[in-house]
Amino acid sequence: MAKAGLHGVVPAIVTPVDSRGEPDAGAFLDLARWMLDNGADGLNVLGTTGEATSLSRAQRLSLMQAVGRSSLPHASLMVGTGAAAVSDAIALTQAAAANGFAGALVLPPFYYKNAPEDGIVRYFDAVVSATASSPAPIYLYNFPALSGVAFPEPLVRRLVALFGDRIVGLKDSSGDVPLARAVAAIDPRLKVFPSNEATLLEAHDGPFAGCISASACVNGVFCARAYHAGDRDALDKAVRIRKLFEGFHYVPSVKALLARRLGKPGLARVLPPFVEMPEAEARKLAGAVDAILAEA
Repeated sequence: MAKAGLHGVVPAIVTPVDSRGEPDAGAFLDLARWMLDNGADGLNVLGTTGEATSLSRAQRLSLMQAVGRSSLPHASLMVGTGAAAVSDAIALTQAAAANGFAGALVLPPFYYKNAPEDGIVRYFDAVVSATASSPAPIYLYNFPALSGVAFPEPLVRRLVALFGDRIVGLKDSSGDVPLARAVAAIDPRLKVFPSNEATLLEAHDGPFAGCISASACVNGVFCARAYHAGDRDALDKAVRIRKLFEGFHYVPSVKALLARRLGKPGLARVLPPFVEMPEAEARKLAGAVDAILAEA
């Protein structure tokens, strides 16, 4: 089923870093191309799995510019531009447009909890107004477990009513599938991406635009079969791989698996506050993942 724009299997790509903790643009571009060749329809750059909030604004801008100069298919790339400071979110969202990204994924202002709804609206009004001359489409990023600030359906409805075509969708990492369905029902133009591969059949012929997931970095081939062909057996394998990550944090574990799978140890490096996955755990997890991948 062909769909225009951002859709389908969208891995939340990790950000390779060098020994100084700086984003490694060359390694990132190589990894991005590998993912796009192995089941990904698009990529979510500099999201939670991409350790965006552990990078400075300058570091994020540097990687965005490297992507902008690259031959990657920019129409299939979403980039995280949310920040606690609205001025940072504005600068990053402007850079998303300047570097050709198809969408800016924006967290709510996340440091102060229990902020009034009017304050959240004020934040987005500032971002939308300041980027009006270079209007990157905005995807709301709902991840209250980490941000501490949610996007309930009435707030999404209000933002869509106020800012019209600038609010084009939602990435839901809350696991609340009924919420995702409710947001998708607000306007058929909204592209809603749950974060769990288990929803891919619903995306294949239902209200969702696809799935944005960290584990899609390693189970993308199965995810692609589920989304594009409605393959239930492939979906089962994708979900089984996802479950292997339970009990581990996605960032170190996904990086460790990619480092082993691609033979590039540097991919396992993580930024504080993370630590690299212990070798014994990485070996065990990789063996379990490889066993399922071998079923292909």
